[in-house]
Amino acid sequence: MNWKSIILAVYHSLDDDRVLAVAAGVTFYALLAIFPAIGALVSLYGLFADPLAIRDTMSAMSTMLPGGALDIVGEQIQRVSAAGSGKLSVTFVSGLAIALWGANAGIKALFDAVNVAYGKKEERGFLKLNLISLTFTLVGIVLALTILGGVVILPHAITYLGLDSSIDIALRYGRWPIIWLIVALAFSLLYRFGPTDSLNPKWKWITWGSAIASLLWLLASILFSWYTANFGSYNETYGSLGAAIGFMTWLWLSATVIIVGAEINSEIEQAVGEPHA
Repeated sequence: MNWKSIILAVYHSLDDDRVLAVAAGVTFYALLAIFPAIGALVSLYGLFADPLAIRDTMSAMSTMLPGGALDIVGEQIQRVSAAGSGKLSVTFVSGLAIALWGANAGIKALFDAVNVAYGKKEERGFLKLNLISLTFTLVGIVLALTILGGVVILPHAITYLGLDSSIDIALRYGRWPIIWLIVALAFSLLYRFGPTDSLNPKWKWITWGSAIASLLWLLASILFSWYTANFGSYNETYGSLGAAIGFMTWLWLSATVIIVGAEINSEIEQAVGEPHA
């Protein structure tokens, strides 16, 4: 493979496939899902423990998420917690139902974005497409809970169990590579089963795109978090909407990286002589 040619082709595809605009559409659907999803996840956690404990330990993700995202999550946690434990189960059920609807639309938007990267149109029927997207939505919730457990719950478990300091350090820092692997796996599943049936991408090629995209996502998240913490002036520019704008920008960057990963897979397949069906 000629990586120089592949990189140039991906660069040109950013304009040809309107990647930035498509990512903005995905961001819109993500916003519809993210707030009720936060409420559902916090409510689930609140059925077993104090949901405010999540807010107190979310600082562990400050290197990956921009301050705006942490502010919004913290406010949502505070709001759900104020409802009282007797209402948490109701909040969870209603929030999960709304989140599933919004996230399902967001997943289908990602499917469309991947199809655009391959230059194809959606060919699956309504029922099949929605069954696949709903499955992705449910898997995404499970992965979100897994990451939440690694970032938020694991530190509490380490403290409660009183583990040896060396084990403590290994678990606290070892969780980040594991989270990266989980993100890479999620991208791989999207690139393999997200495109329309006639594409049928091969695992050996989508591995490149998922690995590169997950690394780019991690790097972009860290850099954007650092930028907003040190140089960003969203609050000065947008006032009370500053946190929301910062959060939307991070979601847009994430969606862009995911689509770029699909573009990489598409160009690699063409470079090795496997044109799209």
